[in-house]
Formats: sequence, structure tokens, C-alpha cells
Amino acid sequence: MSAPGKLRDLMLRITIDGTRYEVEEGLTLLQALDELGVLMKGVDIPHYCWHPKLSVDGSCRMCQVEVEGIPKLQIACDTPVREGMVVHTRNERVLKARAGVMELMLVNHPLDCPICDQAGECKLQDYAFEYGQMHTRTREPRRALKKRVDLGATIVFDQERCILCRRCVRFCREIPGTSELAITQRGDRSTVETFPGKPLENDYSMNVADICPVGALTTRDFRFKVRVWFLEEVPGICTGCSRGCNVHVGVADDQVRRYTPRRNDDVNDTWLCDSGRMTYQEIGAPDRIREAALRGDSGELIGATIDQAIDRAARLVREAVEKEGPGVVAALASGHATNEDLAALRGLLAALGSETHGLPIVTGAGDALLVRPEKAANAEGARAAGFGEPGLLLDKIRGGGVRVLIVLGHDIIHEQFLGSPEPLAALDAVILLDTHRSRLEQVADVVIPARHLAEKGGTVTNFEGRIQAVPAALEPAFEAVAEAHVLARIASALDLSIDDGSEHEREAD
Repeated sequence: MSAPGKLRDLMLRITIDGTRYEVEEGLTLLQALDELGVLMKGVDIPHYCWHPKLSVDGSCRMCQVEVEGIPKLQIACDTPVREGMVVHTRNERVLKARAGVMELMLVNHPLDCPICDQAGECKLQDYAFEYGQMHTRTREPRRALKKRVDLGATIVFDQERCILCRRCVRFCREIPGTSELAITQRGDRSTVETFPGKPLENDYSMNVADICPVGALTTRDFRFKVRVWFLEEVPGICTGCSRGCNVHVGVADDQVRRYTPRRNDDVNDTWLCDSGRMTYQEIGAPDRIREAALRGDSGELIGATIDQAIDRAARLVREAVEKEGPGVVAALASGHATNEDLAALRGLLAALGSETHGLPIVTGAGDALLVRPEKAANAEGARAAGFGEPGLLLDKIRGGGVRVLIVLGHDIIHEQFLGSPEPLAALDAVILLDTHRSRLEQVADVVIPARHLAEKGGTVTNFEGRIQAVPAALEPAFEAVAEAHVLARIASALDLSIDDGSEHEREAD
């Protein structure tokens, strides 16, 4: 649909396998079907070299279709739509051509599906079953090429599995613009290689494994980790920065095993940066906070139940309010929390009558493609909830105007802010809700394990203000609670009432 104020693009009427469609002028057949959302979802035109976000290559010939009025079969990836076009995608002539292409593809491809890490999500395997022949007609040995080649720090290349679709070559040239890969030699001696002295080490290198339609390119991180048919793919959001890239969270055996990009043309197209992709490791990291803890009489943190921790937190807040008024209770929000968590924090402060709060957001390097400087998935959502720079709050803490501090996360002790927990040591109480261990525990009186974004349903707002909902991908292996639930229970213990975000979580699920 055209944007408001923009003239509607000229629409053409075409017929594919007897069904009429209206498509935009200027597109190829595959582009038009992709725009309609029916490519491989009702209109099956198999393809290897074509990718919706890369230039047309036209080398694999798998997408041949019959267009009435044109004697020869046409490749759908490079055939423009025109008014009144009639296309056949599954008649005998087309199917015979596809079978011929599949036979050529498999002439030199090793028959090692049982040990190939791509099995289960391999387009060559899928199309061989659907369009290929049951038996090979060749007896000659297959071409022997290099195996387990390190193209760089992240990608392993099995050269003999490559079908020369050139997606990886075009990706490096067109998306990160680094051009590490090229086709060398000619004809049946053609191979994909890196240029001498130029390994595949761009910031988006692992995307070549996502777009490789066979098992030639695999990530060193996921290679032979788990069979893909054991994975449950749950929609999620990358937490590496404020872009909010859409991902599939791959879960097996109650562990997150990988992130792969989930297509969203308005956010991340079909790509994911390497650093964001690897943030899945934070979910099952050994430094997760796995139990609640309370500061004991000896000065040491002692393990406790979450109920005990919530009771202690409520008592500390009540004592401070009764002694010095609600203004001495303050909070530090987190750009890693969901909008529902942040709304609960605002609700608790409002119910207490406090307006003292702050928001530390750690910043780092960004780029012109996806990576944003702010290293928190919901930085914009936290600002929209009314949380701002922490400077005034920190000044009030230094001046003795705050006695109890509720803290979500530990970004406040990053070198860009306090640099250490010592400035908070003089407070009467620090109530910490966090996912991972940090030095902030040294001054905390109450520590409560919080859930990672992948472990709770809710919404986050990316840097453009786009609100995205995600369901919980898995349950944590230990008792942990979403921040909104903890804050609501603290409020309840204080005879206050706030929204714990449960309704939004159910909607996200």
C-alpha cells in the first residue's frame, strides 16, 4: 500500500497457475510474489541464488517458469512482470526443467546428509526430494574439494558442498561492503574463495551461513551443537543495542542455542550483526543471579527465598518512608527491562509519592547498517516511560537526599557513570533486581534474580519508537521473576496497588 501523500504505484494484473494477482510495475516475478507474501506460501517457485535483499544473479536456473507467448522457459528472478502476463509454475515442462537443474546440482554434491550440519534446513535436500530424481545416472567420482576451511573467526567452509549460488559473495559486496569473497576459476572448476590475506571478518560475517541454501557455510558457534529438528524457534528481540532486531530464538533442552535473524523489512531486513547474534549466550551464562539474597548481620549476603527478599525490600522502603518521608526512596530504571517492568516501577514510585529516578544507558560504537550506539534494547521505551538521565539522582545521592534505592540492572556502575558501587555504599538500603552478577551486589541489601527478555513476555520500544511484542521463549532453570511482578508484590506488601504487567505478557504470548 502506498504511503499517505504518495501516488499509488501502477498496478498490473497477472495470472499465475490460474490465479489472478495485482502487482506493482517494475518488479520481477519473484519480487512481486515476495511482496504479495505468497512466494513459497502458495506459489512455489524454488530458487537458490535469488534473495530478496540481494541483487539478481540468475545463475542457478532453478526458478524457471513458463510464460505464455515466450517460446523458452524464463527465470522468474529476472523476468519483469507485465500487464496480462500468464505464468505456469508447475506444468510438466517446468517440472522437467527443474529436475534437470537438480540433477546438475547434485552431480558433484556429496551425499552426506546424515552427517551434514545443515540437514533439516537444507534447500538442496528439500528440493531434491520435491523436484529431483530418485536415482543418479552418473558413476564418475564427485569432485573432491577442501573441507573444514576457516574463512575467518566465525565461518567454516565445506567447499565441496557449495552449489555456487554466489549469495555469500554478493552479501559481502553489497551489505557490509567488505568484498572478502569471490568466485575463482571458471566452468566446473569454479570455487568460492577469500582474497589472499583478507579473511571473512566483517561485523556481519555470520549472515553468510543464514543465506547459504546448503551446508557449505556454517557458523563455528552453532556447528554440530544440536540437530535443528530438536530446536523450537520462538520469535524474539535481540538485546545487543536499541535497534531491536527481530530474531528467532532457537531453544533445545531448555537452553537457548542460537539467534538467527527474523525478517522484518522495517527493522533489520533479514540481517543480524555478529555481536548482537552472540548475545544469546548471556541467557544461560554462568554469572546469572540464580537465587535471592539478603544482607545478614555479619555483613555478608545470605541466600533467601524470593518471598523473603520481597518482604525485606518492602520493610526497608516502609521504614525509610515512615522515618524521612517518601522523597528519600528513589529508583534507577534499566533500558534492558520491558515496558511493563518500567511501567510498574513508575507505578510504585507514584504510589509512594516519589519523583526521584534516573536511567543509565551505556553507549558504544555504532554503524550505518544496524548497530546503534545505545547498548540497551528498550532505551527508548524507558525514556518514553518518563525516566531520564541519572545525573540529578546521583547528585541527590551524593548530597544525602536518598536513603533507599531500587535498582534495575547494574549499568549504573559502568565506567560511563559511577564506575564502581562505592558511591552507593552510604545509602541505608539498595534493593537490586538484576539478571547477572556484578559488583553492585557488594552494596546491595536485597538481591532478587530477574528474568531475561527471552524468559518473559512483554514489549520493548526500539530507537525509532517502534513497539515490538515478544513471548517468553523458555523458562529459566532457576527461580527468577519479571521485575514488574517483583515490584507489584513489594507494592502489595506496602498496601499499595500497581499493575504487574500480566495482561500485556499474556497478549505477547
